[in-house]
Amino acid sequence: MNDKSTHPPGKEHSPSDDEKPPPQYVAPSDQEMTGDVRGLSRALQGRHMQMIAIGGSIGAGLFVGSGSAFHNGGPAGVLLGFIIIGAMMLFTIQALGELAVLYPVNGAFYMYAVRFIDPAWGFAMGWEYAINWLVILPFEITAAGITISYWRDDINIGVWIAVFLTALVVVQVFAVRGYGEVEFALGIIKVVAVSGFIILGIIIDCGGVPTDNRGYIGARYWHDPGAFRNGFKGFCTVFVTAAFAFAGTELVGLAAAEAENPRRTLPRATRQVFWRITIFYVLSLFLVGLILPSDSKDLLGSSGANTKASPFVLAIQAAGIKALPSIFNVVITLSVLSVANSATFGSTRTMQAMSLRGMGPRFLSYVDSKGRPLWCIVIQLLFGLLAFINEASTGKTIFNWLLALSALNNLFVWGSINLAHIRFRQGWAASGRTVAELPYQASFGVAGSYIGLFLNWVAFLATFYTSLFPIGSSPDAEVFFETMLALPLAIGLYLGWKVYIRGAGGLYVQAHQMDVTTGMREFDPDDEPKEKKTLANLPARIFHSFVY
Repeated sequence: MNDKSTHPPGKEHSPSDDEKPPPQYVAPSDQEMTGDVRGLSRALQGRHMQMIAIGGSIGAGLFVGSGSAFHNGGPAGVLLGFIIIGAMMLFTIQALGELAVLYPVNGAFYMYAVRFIDPAWGFAMGWEYAINWLVILPFEITAAGITISYWRDDINIGVWIAVFLTALVVVQVFAVRGYGEVEFALGIIKVVAVSGFIILGIIIDCGGVPTDNRGYIGARYWHDPGAFRNGFKGFCTVFVTAAFAFAGTELVGLAAAEAENPRRTLPRATRQVFWRITIFYVLSLFLVGLILPSDSKDLLGSSGANTKASPFVLAIQAAGIKALPSIFNVVITLSVLSVANSATFGSTRTMQAMSLRGMGPRFLSYVDSKGRPLWCIVIQLLFGLLAFINEASTGKTIFNWLLALSALNNLFVWGSINLAHIRFRQGWAASGRTVAELPYQASFGVAGSYIGLFLNWVAFLATFYTSLFPIGSSPDAEVFFETMLALPLAIGLYLGWKVYIRGAGGLYVQAHQMDVTTGMREFDPDDEPKEKKTLANLPARIFHSFVY
């Protein structure tokens, strides 16, 4: 393991027999498991990867769900909560970027958990993540139907569910390229919409809208009704909302296996996370907190896709602007459909990767001639039919319990990414390699992953606390398990795999036994083209940092 590799740079490296660790510590490779099974298509270009990084996260969580955060935690609570969770995501995506550039393998963070933490934990996280997107799809399709009620509430929601589900089926016909093009188009719309709202928010706050009789607002609402609401408990609820709002950011790592050039596109996508978090989340929510009072009764219904309670829409309406709230509602509808599109991608690729490595039914590993994991797509779309449960009188209750299976999933996945990066660096050093050999290094190194892992625990404890002691009510078992049900599911999956393999491999993978070579792509830094930074190309570099 201490011998340095001399194979050509840029080629995937398969270790020799004497390099491989004991088989119980790593799942079989793609070649060992699949035989003649086709691989996924590598059709995602740089522009697709950039918009997947931002499009997977900007959605109803930001545009609608943030309203309940304002009502529960106040504008200062929202600002601090999103900054903290945003910092956690920055560290997490940097760690994921380092791993995904070196190992652009199918399954991404699920495989990193298998190889660098423990196969049983990777199994649990992989199926938790797949289940998360499976149940999110019918919810998002339903939410998209609900947004239409902003204009028309006389049409049965089942009609819109059928329309949107059909649209998703059409996207699948074009394989991963279809997913990438849809995310690119919707991502641009969302970026333009949030940028426009920021400019409008500044104008409203400064009293520049003639129809707004409030005049100059400044920081008025930070004083009355106040910067914080419901004390410490109110602040903790913001963590829950913020974690939901950032869900999907990690999809850029999952897409690495289908990127044309992950070495070039992934580092750029991960480096831009800071600016996207700062501008599109923190700055936009800061302005909402300035121009909309957090005690507004209209915010009480801000959940799911109830766009009538969206703080962004309410802020525009408060300024007396007539047509713009309707236009912004279109953006929210498209954002919800973007998340539904991401759900189809996230679940199908995870299930196919797990099947490929013997952790799921074998038939799920099938990939057709267009690079589509066909049976995985069929299962995901069948789950989409659950959206019609809303036609039943008990539909809402059933949906709440389905969503309970995914409530904590994001925190589990993000924490696992950070931990996998920490363990990877230990295994990388134990194999006799140096950090200088990595084609891309996380900007904050291992220290950033430790901080990200700590912030994950903080968010988990805040979620546990608010589910046990909800605002405005006494402890309620139903509320608690609707939030924490994913925890016993993860434990059950973990123990189930341990029993299945009869405890082989111990509690975790030892650093000196890690497989750090299978699926690895090595690169010669001298062969990488470097862009010369000049004053002349400064505008282009700034534009690329935000778009592609």
